[in-house]
Amino acid sequence: MAQDMIKVAAVGDLHCTKSSAGQLRPLFAQAAEMADILLLSGDLTDYGLAEEAQILADELAVVKKMPVVAVLGNHDYESGTPDDVKNILSAAGVQILDGDAVEIEGIGIAGVKGFAGGYGRHALGPWGEGVIKTFVNEALQEALKLESALAKLRTPRRIALLHYSPIVGTVQGEPPEIFAYLGTSRLEDPLVHYPVDVVFHGHAHRGSPEGKTVNDIPVYNVAKPLLQRSNPDLPPFRIVEFPRN
Repeated sequence: MAQDMIKVAAVGDLHCTKSSAGQLRPLFAQAAEMADILLLSGDLTDYGLAEEAQILADELAVVKKMPVVAVLGNHDYESGTPDDVKNILSAAGVQILDGDAVEIEGIGIAGVKGFAGGYGRHALGPWGEGVIKTFVNEALQEALKLESALAKLRTPRRIALLHYSPIVGTVQGEPPEIFAYLGTSRLEDPLVHYPVDVVFHGHAHRGSPEGKTVNDIPVYNVAKPLLQRSNPDLPPFRIVEFPRN
């Protein structure tokens, strides 16, 4: 591994289940060999169960010396106990971000789950029934959390880590009817005000591997099923290199 570069590996949508023991360790071992930092972009578990989180924590034991940073995804909320998932993984050394930021090796990482709502002129507006306003407000609050996290970064190199996509480009390939449930351009707005070097997200299993924000920030969809299908001969994670300061 080149000493003058820091390598960041990113993957999401692990969907760890009760029967995943032993299945994810090879992936994590490869990441530990090829990179310096591991980022996990949500849907760490399949049903948001403590048992699933514990299995994932055990699988991550092979990367004990490697910094691991993650955000939760919608699947991690399915059972209504996301704090259990967070606490178990945090005890295993994973730094879970939710509207906050961390600095590792001179690289600032801002993380948030994000939310749905659609893109551009097709984004859902806060009008009509209360449930619609609540839905849109959730997207707005997640965007504000991302903006707050980005504003805290003071490092020359910066990463945004999300679960939902901030751009429509990386959900292309999914049925258009569900684009609005895969992310929202409201998450793109903070990235315009506080630019980063790269954005990682997951969630869109049948989307596109990469795209760009309106201000030309690279956006990588690192959903594990997508990476496995797009590059079957490569390990299912995306690596981005940064100069070591």
